Amino acid sequence: MGTRWAVAGFSKAAGLALTAYLALCLGGCGLFSSAPEDKTAGWSAEKLYSEAQAELAQGGWDQAVKYLRNLQIRYPFGRYAQQALMEECYAQWKASEPEQAMAACDKFIKQFPNNPNIDYVYYVRGLINFSGDLGFLGGLARQDLTERDPKSLREGFDSFREVVTRFPDSRYTPDSYARMRYLVDALASHEIHVAAYYLRRGAYVAAADRAKGVLINYQQTPSTEDALEIMVDAYDKLGLPELRDGAKQVLSQNYPNHVSGKFTPKDKVWWKMW
Repeated sequence: MGTRWAVAGFSKAAGLALTAYLALCLGGCGLFSSAPEDKTAGWSAEKLYSEAQAELAQGGWDQAVKYLRNLQIRYPFGRYAQQALMEECYAQWKASEPEQAMAACDKFIKQFPNNPNIDYVYYVRGLINFSGDLGFLGGLARQDLTERDPKSLREGFDSFREVVTRFPDSRYTPDSYARMRYLVDALASHEIHVAAYYLRRGAYVAAADRAKGVLINYQQTPSTEDALEIMVDAYDKLGLPELRDGAKQVLSQNYPNHVSGKFTPKDKVWWKMW
């Protein structure tokens, strides 16, 4: 009996000691798990901006974004605020964050429409849509600009058009104009991809209509030759000899060296490696 009471007493004392020890440990752990000190605390707007510029110069895009955002939060009405938002547009894009970059551009355009550097923001906005990341699967499938969702291509075109039409003397106008021409060709080629798909699937009316749209909306692009061939094939399958012969005549007159057969189903696709 005495032994049992002794053991019980010891266990109770040990339990109290263990409880106190755990409480101490947990308290100590709480001290060590506190948030790390923000090294930028107390930095001036000038300091944040200069550090952001240093990161941009050496390609530290993520860190530059952090500095620029801290600057905008702490000094929203300072003389660096507008510049920080403009710099963020580019930094987010280079950091492979197109959605955040686009949001920064749209915010800048909305809040500071009369900023003397607004042409630059429109130009960056165009670049975001122009060079959207296709990702690993896009590269594996050999996807190019013409096979992407045309929505982003059109948005990129609109942004570059803003630069060209509103700021003809801008340093970004020549490159914007060149990219606009490329995007027109890409949009036309995208329509050819769709029309060729319809042709292979036997949707001949849809194929002919899509190809005809290229002739109407994207004149003087390289895709007009392909559009005429698709129209010839589609009208032939539909049993419309007059329309077929008309398209064939236009094709031969404008492209005398054209070789047909480009859109036949026997064409290889990307996954046939052997």
